Amino acid sequence: MATPNAMTEFCEQVNPRVLLEMRRTRPFPDMLRVQESWVAAAEKRALLWLAARTPDCINSDHLTALGLASQIGAGMGYALAAWNRYALLAVIACLALNWLGDSLDGTLARVRQRQRPRYGFYVDHMVDSFGALALMGGLALSGYMHPVIAIGLLIAFLMLSIQSYLATHALGEFRISFWRFGPTELRILLAIGNLAALWKPVVHVFGRLFRLFDIGGAIGLAGMGLMVVVFTMQNTIRLYREERIPQ
Repeated sequence: MATPNAMTEFCEQVNPRVLLEMRRTRPFPDMLRVQESWVAAAEKRALLWLAARTPDCINSDHLTALGLASQIGAGMGYALAAWNRYALLAVIACLALNWLGDSLDGTLARVRQRQRPRYGFYVDHMVDSFGALALMGGLALSGYMHPVIAIGLLIAFLMLSIQSYLATHALGEFRISFWRFGPTELRILLAIGNLAALWKPVVHVFGRLFRLFDIGGAIGLAGMGLMVVVFTMQNTIRLYREERIPQ
């Protein structure tokens, strides 16, 4: 009997359209969702409660759109904070709406048994990428964070995302949190930072004045950079051991 790989190679040589159809209809591979953040357990209970009470007229696509729109709104709020610091409060409201849309869409699909794994995986993470661009762009324009640090955070986020997506494909594990920190914890830290910046946007460190968000951004950048390096090394070593070439 021909193996799946042999059949695929045969289709590629004889009829590329058949190969395309085989790939299109294949099931999305099972993956282990790794969510070990500080608030994961409480967040899961809250999302299940909300999903059970979400009106039938609202579906996962509506929530995904809400998540993207609110993250773009957060970026606009940061940009407007350059003229009015109270726009930081609007950012907090947008972060809360972003949590609702970004976190509830997948839970709602699973509760209602309306899952579309490939569609959901692709759309959700492209939305995250565009949302991160809007958020960091707003921070770069806000005057509360140096543009270089904001750009660095965006690059680190995208690098960490790439690492996570490749690990999903190669290891079958989709990691949502890193070292007990996930998207929800980051939103909470941003909200706290906004409240602190309303009161004291500049702080003394080692006898020098620094913007509060520059300090927080530099710490976040260092942490995310370290995560990229550590998890890349761990996954590389694991894959090397699992796919040793026989001598």
